[in-house]
Amino acid sequence: MKIYLNRIPKQGPWGGGIKTVNKLVERLQERGHKVVFSLEDRNIDIIFCIDPRPNHLGEWYQDFLNYRNIFPTAKIIQRVGDLGTHSKPELTELVKQTLNFSDHFIFPSEWAHQWIGFKGENKDVIHNAPMPIFHKNKRENFSPLKRPRIVTHHWSMNPKKGFDIYQDLEDHCNLTNEFEFTYIGRLPEHVNIKNHILPLDAISLAKQLPGHDIYLTASIEEAGANHVLEAMASGLPVIYRSEGGSIKDYCENYGEKFESFEELLLQLRSMNSNYKNYKEKVLSYDNINDKVVDKYIEIMESVNVIK
Repeated sequence: MKIYLNRIPKQGPWGGGIKTVNKLVERLQERGHKVVFSLEDRNIDIIFCIDPRPNHLGEWYQDFLNYRNIFPTAKIIQRVGDLGTHSKPELTELVKQTLNFSDHFIFPSEWAHQWIGFKGENKDVIHNAPMPIFHKNKRENFSPLKRPRIVTHHWSMNPKKGFDIYQDLEDHCNLTNEFEFTYIGRLPEHVNIKNHILPLDAISLAKQLPGHDIYLTASIEEAGANHVLEAMASGLPVIYRSEGGSIKDYCENYGEKFESFEELLLQLRSMNSNYKNYKEKVLSYDNINDKVVDKYIEIMESVNVIK
């Protein structure tokens, strides 16, 4: 098959969407398919939409429809990633407008499928998964610690990532010395965290995360939260916000939720006192993005057969 992707591979500290693109290109080529990144190509079998907004060439969802009008055998498969919940209302509306036009949809979580309100049968819900490298440095430390090491990481500075909670935890740590807190990624100017590490590439991040004990995410309304998957693959149980969206779908068997800062502190203490149970559960998490990408390709191959 000839498959068009509307996002190109990139290297460095990018989010989960680009990591998926990189792996998808690799696996498609391994299976003998041709991958193109421009609609100037003819005889495209599958238009795989990573994001309906314009890409580096200015090609966007309307161009996919125009292409299919000219070449009716081309199929549009839309992998619904970002739903625009983090201050992108224009993306939310655009995704909703596409719901009657794509030939098949892939949602990264049950929450994303329900939130966007898709009612059709032409869909699959496939949870995101981390790169294999995040499984390589797990530590089998099962004992509770006097001063648990907590970590989180975000490359985005959107307020919905939970910086209010992170600042409250930092202030608590400075006041009580009860926990050690490390933030990896970009920080808004008004947030001050002493243990701050700038964004890391995947190899460095996979080495850094297992040096901690508990992963915290205060992010809300995540359609397909890759940061918690990287944490679980690194062997860290997760404490997550109840409004986390996909995060609950991904983490409910590997951690605990909280609704307020006070409840967060209670959950941190409780998790540490029962650390062995949480650690054993999260060490059983073995999903990798190779498996997920292979499922995408199987969908492409099956949709291509139906013409």
